[in-house]
Amino acid sequence: MNIYKNFIEGERDFTDYEDLKKNFKIRIPENFNFAYDVVDYYAEKEPSKRALIWCNDDGEEKIFTFADISRESKRAANVLKRLGIKKGDTVMLILRRRYEFWFLILACHRLGAIAIPATNQLLQKDIEYRTKAAGVKLIITLDDEKIQGEIEKAMPASPLVRGLMTVGKPRGGWLSYHEIAADTPDIFDRPAGDLATKNEDVMLLYFTSGTSGYPKMVQHNFLYPLGHIVTAKYWQNVVDDGVHLTVAETGWAKAVWGKLYGQWLCGSAVLAYDMISFKPHLLLQRMEKYGVTTFCAPPTVYRYMIRQDLRKYNLSKLCYAVTAGEALNPEVYNKFYEQTGIRMFEAYGQTEATVMIGNFPGMTPKPGSMGKPAPGYDVHIVRPDGSDCGPKESGSIIVKLDKGRPFGLFSGYYRDEKLTEAAFEGGIYRTGDTAYIDEDGYIWFIGRDDDVIKTAGYRVSPFEVESILQEHPSVLECAVTGVPDPKRGQAIKATIVLTKDYEASHELELKILEFVKAHTAGYKQPRIIEFVKELPKTISGKIRRVEIREKDSEKSE
Repeated sequence: MNIYKNFIEGERDFTDYEDLKKNFKIRIPENFNFAYDVVDYYAEKEPSKRALIWCNDDGEEKIFTFADISRESKRAANVLKRLGIKKGDTVMLILRRRYEFWFLILACHRLGAIAIPATNQLLQKDIEYRTKAAGVKLIITLDDEKIQGEIEKAMPASPLVRGLMTVGKPRGGWLSYHEIAADTPDIFDRPAGDLATKNEDVMLLYFTSGTSGYPKMVQHNFLYPLGHIVTAKYWQNVVDDGVHLTVAETGWAKAVWGKLYGQWLCGSAVLAYDMISFKPHLLLQRMEKYGVTTFCAPPTVYRYMIRQDLRKYNLSKLCYAVTAGEALNPEVYNKFYEQTGIRMFEAYGQTEATVMIGNFPGMTPKPGSMGKPAPGYDVHIVRPDGSDCGPKESGSIIVKLDKGRPFGLFSGYYRDEKLTEAAFEGGIYRTGDTAYIDEDGYIWFIGRDDDVIKTAGYRVSPFEVESILQEHPSVLECAVTGVPDPKRGQAIKATIVLTKDYEASHELELKILEFVKAHTAGYKQPRIIEFVKELPKTISGKIRRVEIREKDSEKSE
């Protein structure tokens, strides 16, 4: 049983892209709340249906049904209420992939409190800024000595925080979630009147960093989960009573893309592997053990997976694999297909939205292409004057809003009317990314506006050069950036992580340069190569080219 059709006009499925794009429409319910209208619905109609499979590197395992999730999230709501949390209050959740994350984010939804998922990689200054900017009332973490120490250092500059709570072992000065929950009831009635949540209320906040300035606070309202029907059903292709695994830490928006809203709406259980560090063979073992049916990960993860012998693992239940987060190199696509027989379906989105562009039912994926516009998103590739680009002409990715706002697009930046007005100025949302569209309507990612390299009068996509480098057997990962050059404006630099069979040397550098020279135009060839042990990345696995540029800039000063 699944309930996603209850929220679609016509209550039907779509197997053809043009039909999906033209006719898919969300039926807007009155005062929708995911905790009550989805989780509790399953708990009542099919209580033993699996919702969450949780495991970690220590061999621990827990399986939660929807009845379990409903009960424990109600208990968690009562815990928060006992601590004085009410509708509109902000609660920061730093829980990595702990199963309590699901209890507590749903508890926030029940109360109408605003959940702020965050990473355990934050430092003191990051925490100080976030607590002040969002008016955080309560911080809940796992028992991580480092992040708890950083939070404690931040508290003198965080006067609005009323309490600190841990879901792990007790800590001096911290509340213990499980101790409080032990004598807290698991009955929590849906609030009514002024305490009831409304569709337009803020439900979720994510801090998202740009290339400059402080992180912005992206806010989503209570209708946001319905936008992820497209994510789960028509991009990830999750199946009722299947097992979906998205590789994401809960501090990143990709977690609610792939570990909560759309999957449960479509009746699929989610697998949460609470790994401390990514090891591809351990991930594959979990996929085999729990019979993963659909899988989503950033290209970084696939790059490491294809270095394994995938045939050693029984992945017979895996029927669909997708990727997002950064552009997919054709080399990775082809090698994964060779080993599994599964074609990866790529998509594009942002913290500010759901899937905006993707490969959907009835489409044949083109390796390296993000696909076509998602239903509800009026996507255009435009020139600086706002006119549409022609085929193969690079331009900015925008979403026109004159025909209506897509489900899943953020409602604004929290507590910042000016920034919100600027984001939607002229009835357009500007993504800040660059792409081109081909003759068949497929869209190809070029890079962030700041990532595009301008060299000797040419505009070069980092991704295009990275895809060529990726084909060389010595290259495990790479990042292409521009460095200041007096003759060219910018010179192309390749920062490379080598596979285990190769060692850095001048001879290897020359061989790589010769390889690139034989496969692309001269103006796209790197002038500089640097070998490194690892590339700087976000918690979601995206390569941080901006950090490489900043370090190169510091060296040149």
